[in-house]
This record gives sequence, C-alpha cells and structure tokens, in this order.
Amino acid sequence: MKQILQSFKTGKTELAEIPAPIIKKGHILIKTTRSLVSLGTEKMLVEFGKASLIEKARQQPDKVKMVLDKIKAEGLMPTIETVFNKLEQPLPLGYCNVGKVIAVGDGISDFKIGDRVASNGQHAEFVSIPQNLAAHIPNSVSDDEAAFTVIASIGLQGIRLINPTFGENIVVIGLGLIGLLTAEMLLANGCNVIAYDIDDSKVEIAKSKGITAFNPSKGNDPINFVLSQTNNIGADGVIITASAKNNQIISDAAKMSRKRGRIVLVGVIGLDISRADFYEKELSFQVSCSYGPGRYDENYEIKGIDYPLSFVRWTEKRNFETVLNSIKKGTLKVKPLISQIVDIEDFDKIYGNISSSKSIASIFKYKEESKYNSNVEITTKAISKNNGKIAIVGAGNFTKMTLLPSLKRTNAQIKYIVSAMGVNGTALAKKHNILNSSTDFNEVINDSEVSTILITTRHDLHANMVIDALSKNKHVFVEKPLALNIEELKLIEEAYNKNNGSLMIGFNRRFSPHIQKIKSSIGNSQMNIIATMNAGSIPQNVWVHDMKVGGGRIIGEACHYMDLIVHLSGSKIKEICMNAMGENPQENTDNASILLKLENGSTGVINYFANGSKAYSKERLEIFSQEKTIIMNNFIKTKAYGVKGFKKLKTKLDKGHKNQFSLISANVNSGKAINLIPYDELINVTKASFAAIESLKNKNWIKII
Repeated sequence: MKQILQSFKTGKTELAEIPAPIIKKGHILIKTTRSLVSLGTEKMLVEFGKASLIEKARQQPDKVKMVLDKIKAEGLMPTIETVFNKLEQPLPLGYCNVGKVIAVGDGISDFKIGDRVASNGQHAEFVSIPQNLAAHIPNSVSDDEAAFTVIASIGLQGIRLINPTFGENIVVIGLGLIGLLTAEMLLANGCNVIAYDIDDSKVEIAKSKGITAFNPSKGNDPINFVLSQTNNIGADGVIITASAKNNQIISDAAKMSRKRGRIVLVGVIGLDISRADFYEKELSFQVSCSYGPGRYDENYEIKGIDYPLSFVRWTEKRNFETVLNSIKKGTLKVKPLISQIVDIEDFDKIYGNISSSKSIASIFKYKEESKYNSNVEITTKAISKNNGKIAIVGAGNFTKMTLLPSLKRTNAQIKYIVSAMGVNGTALAKKHNILNSSTDFNEVINDSEVSTILITTRHDLHANMVIDALSKNKHVFVEKPLALNIEELKLIEEAYNKNNGSLMIGFNRRFSPHIQKIKSSIGNSQMNIIATMNAGSIPQNVWVHDMKVGGGRIIGEACHYMDLIVHLSGSKIKEICMNAMGENPQENTDNASILLKLENGSTGVINYFANGSKAYSKERLEIFSQEKTIIMNNFIKTKAYGVKGFKKLKTKLDKGHKNQFSLISANVNSGKAINLIPYDELINVTKASFAAIESLKNKNWIKII
C-alpha cells in the first residue's frame, strides 16, 4: 500500500510503498477513501525535519541533556549512533482519516464490514485502528465532510475545557483550520465570538460565518479591540489555537481577559507567563490534550476500555460522534473550508510548498482499486537458495540499534523483517537490504526457506510467537523475557519438546568479552556475585510496568543478571528471595534487591535500582572467589585483583550483542541449531524471574522447581 512518510533527518516527504497492516484484536481494518492534511501540525513536523542538527537541538533542550548524560555513561560514539538512528526513523503523517471497514478484529461489536468510519488514521491506503478511535459516519455526511472529524474534535475539546455558558464572550486567537472550526462551534454554543489572525483571507472566512474577526496587523490592538467589544469587561474565556514561538500571545490573552477569566491552550506558543497578569485577575490556564479524555491512555485507546458515560461524559470517541452529528445537522459547515482535493499520488502539490501554503483544508483522495498486500519486496539482491534464511519479527529500537548493526558484518541471509504497521520494518529493510518487509507473522513462519525466527516484539507477544514458530520446527531466538508467567512457560516447554526446533533467549551479556574473560579467570567454583543495575526510571504509565503486557522490570530486564550469575557460577538457581523499596513494595519493583542461592553453594545479589543518576554507569558486577576479586564496570572496564596474569580489560561498550548474533548467524548458515545457552538454564532463569515476584508477594524464599 501507499503511505505518506516524512524523514526527521532531512525533512523529505515521500509516498512510500509499505505492507498493509493486518487485522488484530480490538481493531478494525479500514480502506481509506479520504484523509485531511492538518497544515499546522504537519508544517511544523516538516520544518523540524528540514532544520539543521543545531537547530533541532535548540528546539529540544531536554533531549540535549539526555544525550549528554548518555555520553557520560556510555561514551561518545555509541551515543552518536543512537541519535542518528533515531533521526533516521520515518514519521507517518496525518491523523484525519475516512474510509470503509474491510475487516473486524476479535472483541469488536460496534463495527461491521462495509461501515463508513472516521478515525485518527494516517495518510495511508489502509489503516488499523482501535475501536475507541473510530466513529460511524451518518449517511448524509459525505466523506469529504467526515474528514474534518478528528481535527474539529481538537477544537471541541478546547471548548469543553473553557466550559462556556450561553452569551459569554469568548476569544479565539489564531484562525487556522482548528481556529475556524472552534469559532464556529462556539457560535453554535450561543457565545459571542471574537477572533483574530494576521491572514486577511482567514479573517474574511470567519466574518462570513458571523464571527467578529479582525487582523491585528492592520491597526487593531487585540487587547483594546476585545475590551471595546465587551464593554471594557474583558473576555470570559480565551482559546489559543495559534502557533508561535514568542510569549506575546499568552501575555495578550491574560490582559484581554476579565477577572477570573479562563485561558485554554490548544496550539503551540511560548509560555513565559507573567505572574502579575495572572495573579491580579486570578486567571485560570489549562493546556488541552488533543481530542479529549482517553487520549494517550492505553487502557482506553488500545485495550478498548471505555470510561463510564456517567463519570466522563465526553471522551475522544464521543467527541468524534458529536462533530459528525453537528455536520449532519448543519450547525458545523465544513465544505466552505475545503481549499483543494488532491489525489494521494499528487501529494507533493500540498507538501511541496507547505511552508508558504495559504490553504485552509487540503484533502487527499484515494483510489477505489487500491489493493491490500501484507508483504512488499524491497530488494531483488542475490541470496543463496537454501533453507537457512532468517526472519526478524519486530522493528523497534532493539532491532534497529542493536540486532541489525550486529548482523551487518556477518553473512546473515535475512529474507523478512516483520513489523506491526509496516513503516519501521520497511525503513530498516531498505537500509539493510532485507528482501521483504511484511506485517504478517503467520505468512513468514510458513515459508519453508526460513529456518530461524528472531523475535524482538513487545513482551506480551513473545510466548505465542515462540510457540507458533516452534510448532513449524523453526529455530527461535527471542529477546528476553521468554514468557510473562508460568502458564505461558509450560506451553512453550510443550511446544519445544514436541518439535524439532531450537530455542535461544537474548541473554547477550554472557557473550561480552568482559564476561568471557571473567569466566576464564575464575572457572566453575563457589563464589559471591553482586550485580547492580542502575536502570533509570520509566514512567508508571509505560507498558513495561503492565504485568500482562511488559511483565514488569524484574521479569523483563533483571533476568539478564540472573542468567549472568548462573553462567559465571556454573550452577542453576535453587532458591530466590526479593525485597523492594517503599510502603507498598509489591506495586514498585523498580527498586529491589534479589538474593539467590545456587545449587553449588554460590550466592548472588542483584540490586536493581531505578532511582539513581543516569550520568552514572548503568551496570556493575563484583565477583569474589578463591581470594580473587573482579570488578566489571558497564562492560567498558574490568579490573582483577589476585588473578594471575590478568589485571584489567578495557574496551568500547560491549554487552556481547555482536558476538551473540555473529554466533547465531554462523549456526544458521551452517544449518545448525541456535541454542547457544543450555535449554535447562533458559528455563531455570525464566522460572527464577517469576519466583522473585512470588517471593515479594509472599515475603519468603521461593524454591525453583
């Protein structure tokens, strides 16, 4: 399918050929007929892409600090590689989509095939959308009109926050598309609407709709004009839909407001607020979040859990429905705002001069004969005709910044890269000369030429994908964790025992030259190991913390050090006990200490902390055995004390990824299994990670059975 993408690195906009998304649970698959260009938002993204690296840095000072901290912890070159990899990631444009439903996922009851819907889908021929981000289009509303649904909902949410009453004086600053829609909806709400913009054509459109509009660059001072229109009382509310880098707009909004007036920001402006302006009038200020309640809430948007109407009257989906109903009734007239309708193939007519465009609303039109295809051939390079090919499933940061660079210098024969939406997978396929970009995992594992599947998806997908791949007798590598609970693990063990594939978990650290040197220096003996992970904090609303999706950070990441302790001691974990910080430690496993007893009498301590400085080394390992002490610092420096013939090792940051994937590639090319780690150790470590959580809940030691 065709989709519009933009490069953050160069600012180039292209109509790319990528695989169409497949239908999944809780989603509907839509064939697009129209999509509307949000000129303000998309212009900002395009201009950011075209900016130099220095200009990008100036616009994002918070990101600059993160980069500096990463340089201190990991070094200059790894940080530069990370930054450039981020910039290379293509950005899908658009969020105002109209089309017909062509497939319905499990758990969907509100939609059926053939329904016309408006959604926040992108500029793409096919989109997969969660049920709470789509709404039915009334029969009398055309596709062109329905394309305004989402962008009008942004203005509507600003109105809901300003909470206007009949007859109030409301000012709208900025008469771009959102501003015009906002002003018209305020009129329908019974408000006296004053609006201004420096573009005469937009001011005239507003006037034609009955709005008191003016151009401040033509001699009208905004503050005095508003006061003159409100009998010197001032505005009851101000909605800012403009985009500007200076602080003049927020200052003017405060000065034109009455005492205890309300100001809501929908656009993007400078926010150096004068305390005096707000203090004397007791003004309230609020930033509006996109389409309404539910936005960026994974439970609402992805899992489809609606807010009870009696408690949250207007969610983003109900805002969509309200806009569509207003268009149906004629209280919101959007047709006069359409500047142009362009075939998607002629996208450059819009993006070619987007910085200077005077268009109000531009709409893309899609061909009815668009064909659905979940696989796209990227290159026709020569590849050996054997059954030792690799498929990579997952195109996130790990695949982009670790897996593929590690495979680059090997002779890996990669036939597929699979990604959920096709965008990231296609970009990586082009960069690394991978034959095919796909969105269909089942099609890939049924390809007889593919012997090995490398899985790097979100954690909740791991177990089922491993089981499905093993059932096809594939060799399977899966980034940790293998599973999220004991039930999933049992099903994996059954599939492994029934079939002929091999299994490998991405416990890469044991392949680091630092760990290999340590292992050769101490052998298999009783030892004490202390491992510290300065993991850094992750907001609680991120999926990693969801036990059903990410499994939490102990199962998802601390398992690395459980494996290292097993590897270095040469013995499996026998018992485990965990304690965590805080009054409710079961709800916060980010800061925890884990004690391990091993079968050969060795002991291990894993300190997994998220409350330390990111400028400090992320990982540290201390080993005490046979009057020897070895300290490894962040896989860069290792110092040994009391070890004959070994004092120190210094390298670039090397956590073992390159060595791990080089060995996997060599095994694949020679037709061998990829189980580089003994199967019983993989299972032991996975069980130990589950037992750590159980120990925290039960407050006792847990035996690993």
